[in-house]
Amino acid sequence: MGRILYATHERFLEHDAGAWHPERAERLEVVRHALSHFEDAVTIVTPTPAPRAAIEAVHTPAHVEALERYCLMGGGPIDPDTSVNDASFEAAQLAAGAGLDAIERLRQGEADAAFLAVRPPGHHATVDQAMGFCLLNNVAIAAQALIDQGERVLILDIDAHHGNGTAAIFEREPRVLYVSTHQYPLFPGTGRIGDVGDGPGVGTTINLPLPPQTSGQTARALLETIALPAITTFGPTWAIVSAGYDAHRDDPLTELDFRAPDYAPLIAIARDAVPPGRLILALEGGYDLEALEHSTLVTFATLLHAAVDVGEAPSRDVDHELVTTLQRLHRAALERGLANERG
Repeated sequence: MGRILYATHERFLEHDAGAWHPERAERLEVVRHALSHFEDAVTIVTPTPAPRAAIEAVHTPAHVEALERYCLMGGGPIDPDTSVNDASFEAAQLAAGAGLDAIERLRQGEADAAFLAVRPPGHHATVDQAMGFCLLNNVAIAAQALIDQGERVLILDIDAHHGNGTAAIFEREPRVLYVSTHQYPLFPGTGRIGDVGDGPGVGTTINLPLPPQTSGQTARALLETIALPAITTFGPTWAIVSAGYDAHRDDPLTELDFRAPDYAPLIAIARDAVPPGRLILALEGGYDLEALEHSTLVTFATLLHAAVDVGEAPSRDVDHELVTTLQRLHRAALERGLANERG
């Protein structure tokens, strides 16, 4: 059994997205309870705020300044889904800083993987816009820091909503391989199978859109069939997982049919893609508290090569027709993208 760094901060509980909002502080409490099953294998760490330069390596200064000012003035709604209060900007800085801290701690050999129990989440945040509950793009800030250090980064996004912010930030970046399984159509409406990257980044975006009711085992089959060969060819030196758990069948915001045990093979793909000590997972979505607790418990067990029983069987049906269709469509889109890039 290895070790997990678990990064969290009390300030994350003070970010308030509004009454009855699904992205609420109780989410971190159930994740912490899941972690308690593996206390002996966990080191709990407190992150420090991300430096402004690291944030602005991804986001425009105007976005960062406007967000900070709005929060300091007391906050309020940014859009119909996204609201902030006076604690939100500091929480977002700490959430972004958690990834940067994890990089340094993992480099020093403190653990085999890091789990960032953070809020607000990040993968919808674009270079100049907060949206979809997200203020700063935590995963993108960590990935940018890594590629600036000469690394090659796999980002595996298993949230039920497409990580439009992360995908757009790195669509032209050949040193980042972005792979996403997500319900489609669904907010934010991006993540088509035909989007394979742009310019020098053609081939380093793999979108696997899932119709409603798709099982977790079908997502596994898609990743193994389409993404895994690309991951092997890409040769990542680090992996970051946008760890969203709202694909679970009980989640109130989505219509997929994942069960908690289905997350084990998805997490294992990222775990096995890089050496020990080069894996970071950052919490994104997941809004049914029991489903979130069970799914993160499975995640921790997978990271530690341990067995766990959450009283829920994995899904069994694989939609082989969907796997074959998406494989064909992705191959065609990749060929078109490469042909266009060649000119």
